[in-house]
Amino acid sequence: MNVNEAKKLVMNGLDLHEINSGVYSGEWIAAEGRKTIESICPINGQALGSVTQGEDQDYEKVVAAAEKAYKEWSALPAPRRGEIVGEIGAELLKNKELLGMLITLEVGKTVSEGAGEIQEAIDIANFAVGLSRQLYGLTIASERPEHRLMEQWHPLGVIGVITSFNFPAAVWAWNALIAAVVGNITVWKPSSSALLTAVAVSRIANRVVERNGLPPIFLLACGSGRTIGDHLVNDKRVPLISFTGSTGVGRSVAEQTSARFGRSILELGGNNCAIVTAEADIDLALKGVAFGAMATAGQRCTSTRRVLIHRSIYDDFVKKLKDVYCRVNIGSPLDPSVIVGPLVDKNAVDNFTATIRQSEKQGGHVIQGGKVMKMNGCFVSPAMIEISKQKGIVLEETFAPILFIMKYDTMEEAVQIHNAVPQGLSSAIFSTDMRETEYFISHAGSDCGIVNVNTSTAGAEIGGAFGGEKETGGGRESGSDAWKYYARRQTVTVNYGNDIPLSQGVVFPV
Repeated sequence: MNVNEAKKLVMNGLDLHEINSGVYSGEWIAAEGRKTIESICPINGQALGSVTQGEDQDYEKVVAAAEKAYKEWSALPAPRRGEIVGEIGAELLKNKELLGMLITLEVGKTVSEGAGEIQEAIDIANFAVGLSRQLYGLTIASERPEHRLMEQWHPLGVIGVITSFNFPAAVWAWNALIAAVVGNITVWKPSSSALLTAVAVSRIANRVVERNGLPPIFLLACGSGRTIGDHLVNDKRVPLISFTGSTGVGRSVAEQTSARFGRSILELGGNNCAIVTAEADIDLALKGVAFGAMATAGQRCTSTRRVLIHRSIYDDFVKKLKDVYCRVNIGSPLDPSVIVGPLVDKNAVDNFTATIRQSEKQGGHVIQGGKVMKMNGCFVSPAMIEISKQKGIVLEETFAPILFIMKYDTMEEAVQIHNAVPQGLSSAIFSTDMRETEYFISHAGSDCGIVNVNTSTAGAEIGGAFGGEKETGGGRESGSDAWKYYARRQTVTVNYGNDIPLSQGVVFPV
């Protein structure tokens, strides 16, 4: 299937048009006379369609609708909210192939990865259904006679979700579907590089809401960061902002949100490292490092960007890894044999080449790839770069398939190098030695929010809380008890006696 055939299939199947409304406040704003942004296919550089952009007045309408909807939605029993989210998961499943193909066309993921992302959203919906009956609070032993002490959790209200291009549907689902069963309403500002996916997913979700006779739960506000993004971040009516993007922008989001005493969940940069020890299963490590470095063309926040290899196996491992890179098929992600598709746009290609040039100036040596491909679209050959010392550009995140390769001698040295970057998202160790793996996952080992043993830095499951430390932001989304980020904790004391005894032995003789 070529791009035009896939585009026709997707646009017809998902009822998308040449110009699509990008604002939903319970109804879709008219597209006529609006500013639009074109969605450009990175496979061939051609436009897929356009999406209208929201302005100041549109934002106000969206938030007003969200505040009104919150009163009704939060009053529903949580299990009923879970049933609605379950129906959304079922609708996503019906449209999985088309939505996955749209992601392939819009951001360049392979067909398998595009479908996998929609499956991730479906999995989150299923998780949220069960969660809707498990929003537990603790009962706590009171030190006062005839008293009961307990915790309970209430929804926050209107949640702002600002997503990146690389997971244009899944990250919305992590936030919106979990927040919904807790009782919140979501206002979504998607990346301008993935607007058609946002429109399609929003339509599917809101059709479920509408047929159940409920108010708008999942609001959409496409627009520029300086308009919609700034409004969300500075709006006191929006108590929580979930932001996925660069560390620089995330720092600004955190500062502005905290200045108004709002909360933020930050999923920012990753500079993820894999350690391959002398005791590693080499074939397993090759697969894990190659997938981590090249999946999604290196455009995952969990992509492997550094690999530390024990000196005793260094030459052999690097040779075998080069062989893997040489065999990788680069091209249209619509081709099932392709493993590495395009970067998202020309700016990403420019960043790729600039990073390689900078690394060479700082002593790096490109031993494989690192070229811009002579093809239509935004294609590059994944780069392997040997470095002797971790410094300069290696300390930064580049959203592209660039793997920096280093030697190490001791596990202590490897962990020190591993942790000596500002970011702290995902990490991996490949070893069959229990002492090495246990050391790596101990408090003295990896300082990342995600640690992997004998598997890639990329490819986290939805059941665990996702997020990182240091300049990655410290937020958590998806599974485990990440739902608590979307709720406010309330400590409740109930006195069922006839007196008011005081805690800590305090006496108040009245």
